[in-house]
Amino acid sequence: MIKRRGFEICEAYINENLILPVRKTKASAGYDIASRQDMIIEPKAIAFVPTGIKAYMQEDEVLQIYPRSSLSFKKHLIKVNSVGIIDSDYYNNPDNEGEISLILYNFGNETIKIKKNERIAQGIFIKYLKADKDNTLTKRLGGFGSTDK
Repeated sequence: MIKRRGFEICEAYINENLILPVRKTKASAGYDIASRQDMIIEPKAIAFVPTGIKAYMQEDEVLQIYPRSSLSFKKHLIKVNSVGIIDSDYYNNPDNEGEISLILYNFGNETIKIKKNERIAQGIFIKYLKADKDNTLTKRLGGFGSTDK
């Protein structure tokens, strides 16, 4: 079977009973993404929340990561960069194997606890188009935030 798009658990966390993203209903667009560990986010603080998963997809696809709608309403957390973009060449990069992480900000006044395997985001695979005369040939050099290196 040819792998076209999907999720895998990163090798470093293969034995940690993590859950792979799934759609919860037949009409759901997004795959629910969970935290790989228990986390505490203090009021007015930013936290880097790892998931322990990676995504593979076709070269002309992207995985867009959105916060779950309940995240801000129930937990007073927002995703700092609002929509995360996971490029196809992020998969298995040498820095972090392509592990997806989220940066969350606690805008509330209470300490927030996130539990291991708690769903915090959703990912949607999308095809994208390239502009005429696009000649970008740069190869990814690393993981999270590596495009400008």
